Amino acid sequence: MTEKHAPEDPKGLIYEAYRIDGITASECRSIFLDWALSLPLDADTPGLIRSLLTRQDAVEEHPMTVVLRDGLTTLQAPRRRGGWRSRPRN
Repeated sequence: MTEKHAPEDPKGLIYEAYRIDGITASECRSIFLDWALSLPLDADTPGLIRSLLTRQDAVEEHPMTVVLRDGLTTLQAPRRRGGWRSRPRN
């Protein structure tokens, strides 16, 4: 990534993650979560992740690259499962 504050990474979180020597996958997941939570609700998250992946000049096996790719493959709309709202009312 050539720009620290690119439109898809306004805080520079992803940019900085690629520059931390010895960063772990767990740390990258925390950074990714912070990045994702800072996005507007109507953001095209998959599109932003794709853009980040194309801008990275890091090696394929960097933990942040793995996390970003995981974010693309596991991204789906949240779904409600059971709970008190699923029970019929008396």
